[in-house]
Amino acid sequence: MEQKLQIYYDGGCPICTREIAFYKARPGTEAFQWVDVSQAAAPGLGADLTRDQALRRMHVRLADGSLVSGAAAFAAIWQRLPGFVWLGRLVAVPPFDRCAELGYRIFLVVRRLWRRRPGA
Repeated sequence: MEQKLQIYYDGGCPICTREIAFYKARPGTEAFQWVDVSQAAAPGLGADLTRDQALRRMHVRLADGSLVSGAAAFAAIWQRLPGFVWLGRLVAVPPFDRCAELGYRIFLVVRRLWRRRPGA
């Protein structure tokens, strides 16, 4: 049995939470393990991912244990999500990977305005 894709997301971000809820409602996401970093204990993230890192960017742990983040994380999710496979493949190849990462970095700047503090 293949190991579940672990998706680390910021549950303190209303936009992020809404997007994750959208993914969770789709068929095929039983193969994903969702980790709300704003609520997770640090040991649950793994030795190579700090809570601060995980709160700053979306991360995905692949079946081989490696981490990807940003647009590459979305590509990993989409490549395994029915109806989004084509988008995941597209975002994973140049020059679309760089364009998607640039768009994600712009989103991160705006996201700071929306993020709620843990416990707020």
